[in-house]
Amino acid sequence: MQTKILTFFAVLILVSYTLVACSTSPTGRSQLTLFPSAELNKMGITAFNQMREETPVYTDAATNRYVNCITDALLEQVTGSDRDLDWEMVVFDDDAVNAFALPGGKMGVYKGLLGVAENQHQLATVIGHEIGHVVAEHGNERMSTQFATGAGLQLAAIIGADGSPQRSAALAALGLGAQVGVLLPFSRAHEREADLIGLDLMAKAGFNPEESVQLWRNMSAASGNGGPPEFLSTHPAGQTRINLLQNAMPDAKREYERAREAGRRPDCQRP
Repeated sequence: MQTKILTFFAVLILVSYTLVACSTSPTGRSQLTLFPSAELNKMGITAFNQMREETPVYTDAATNRYVNCITDALLEQVTGSDRDLDWEMVVFDDDAVNAFALPGGKMGVYKGLLGVAENQHQLATVIGHEIGHVVAEHGNERMSTQFATGAGLQLAAIIGADGSPQRSAALAALGLGAQVGVLLPFSRAHEREADLIGLDLMAKAGFNPEESVQLWRNMSAASGNGGPPEFLSTHPAGQTRINLLQNAMPDAKREYERAREAGRRPDCQRP
């Protein structure tokens, strides 16, 4: 009886906390954000400064002008309180084909990505995607989900532990189930949402949204066939991404045409 009462109150506390912390993403998706945005921004800035100390910064002036030209054009289309973030883009001297964004508006592009993104439109696809992660507060949501999942698993272990090998095996399986069933799908949802936000931003900024499809074809070719299956990956498979972008392309092309009519025609010169 005591175990049942403890279980009831533990679940009640978690559910109540979750309901209070629910918010809505820019695409209308419900999300869990347990942490104050200001604190997450501070953490993002601290992590960014540490990365800059540990990874060489690429100082080529022409490359930096090119990347920041694209970034500035995209940020012009950011609305609301996100416009007030201290946005910053750094090019890192690393051959990895990658980019990242942190809470607080801190972003990085690795030099290796510039060989895969063949023009300003394709690089805008990636940078717009990273901006999308920030404006949708995916960092907060990811940490909140991990926290809530971890709290639930700890409660299950405390309430149900009896020290038997069978119980340990059951808890281990529960952990795996949480990883595959909750945490990774959330990450894939973040990637899909960032793709859509980035597509909208690049189109509104005057970058050709159709180039986003070619960018992900290039990325798939660069990654080869050695990656994990989509079910166990935090990133959607290349073709899944392409299908998502193609479905959203009619709206993006209309935004692109409106941007061009309004005189938004970025001309960022690739070195």
